[in-house]
Amino acid sequence: MDARDKLARLAADAQYDLSCACGTKDQDRRVRGADGMWVYPAAVPSGGKALILKSLLTNACGNDCRYCPLRRGRDTPRTTLQPDDMARLFIDYQRRRNLHGLFLTSGVPRDADHAMRQIVDTAAILRRKYAYRGFLHLKIIPGASDGAIEAALALASTVSLNVEAPTRSTFERLTRAKRFERDVVEPIRKISQWTARGGRYARVKQTTQFVVGAAGERDREIVTATHRLYRKLRLNRVYFSAYQRARDAEDAHRPAPSADAGDYVPQDLLTREHRLYQVDFLLRKYKWELEDVAFEDDGNLSLAADPKLAWARRHPEAFPVPLRTASKQQLLRVPGLGPITVGRILQARRSGGLRGLRDVGVTGKRLAKADPYVVAR
Repeated sequence: MDARDKLARLAADAQYDLSCACGTKDQDRRVRGADGMWVYPAAVPSGGKALILKSLLTNACGNDCRYCPLRRGRDTPRTTLQPDDMARLFIDYQRRRNLHGLFLTSGVPRDADHAMRQIVDTAAILRRKYAYRGFLHLKIIPGASDGAIEAALALASTVSLNVEAPTRSTFERLTRAKRFERDVVEPIRKISQWTARGGRYARVKQTTQFVVGAAGERDREIVTATHRLYRKLRLNRVYFSAYQRARDAEDAHRPAPSADAGDYVPQDLLTREHRLYQVDFLLRKYKWELEDVAFEDDGNLSLAADPKLAWARRHPEAFPVPLRTASKQQLLRVPGLGPITVGRILQARRSGGLRGLRDVGVTGKRLAKADPYVVAR
């Protein structure tokens, strides 16, 4: 394979790491160019989305993560790009496609610091040889040394170390090669300290990812861990990737990893992923607390109702909300009403022209969802 063919394979194999973009809407999903490269939408500091190239440096890996199709022992073609080749190919591709940046990750064929050295060397070539000043998202390999992590932070715009599972017990169902506290939790905590306001690397953002449904975890565990990552460790984003066992021929007929895993079909897992993104939005944008999230008796989020609707059904005392006098926070609790619509309601109230939700453009399914929980007079 020549270098460009290698990049095409490695970019395709990077699809399983979502910790730079989510796929809940069409505009959030990856797209494939005429040359076969996959590019992904990612949020940019100025707002909006821009396309980035996502790639592995190698898809060879000695880790045993059971959710990963590239884990050791799998019969899959392996290939590697050297740092010089990756940097040169990205610069050429970036100039032709006007990409916003690069998301760079890697398999672990030897050890964590060897993989980190290849990632950091690529970033250093881009920054110094090519004077590239654009967006670089560098993956932190679990188990990497403090020195390797700091070297990445000195060059990156964003870093991510994927937590994958919410607790030590669920993490241990996924891998025997890595240790939850030593290789994942402690490095995330250190990165949070180094990137905190006033810290040496305060300009660098940190994200992470959970694999949903691979370890028999419950949504309550994932949401609890997500809440902690936002409130205590100040991560910028948490992402969720539904474990799709059907894509993995070896696992397609295996039993779930524990008796608590649940009998989820692939579509249910995708719905779980979507519900977790909805809760994530409420935690980040609405400042919901953990106790605001309604879980079913089995500890999972409802597949049938979105989190705001589930909360509303459990709190009839909070409704109906009077459109003409309710506070902004009260209005934001109404199912089907988001920040933009609530802003329109407040504006219409000030002008004295609010008679009902239709006056602010709420119709169809959104009207049907919201109408039982508001009163116009």
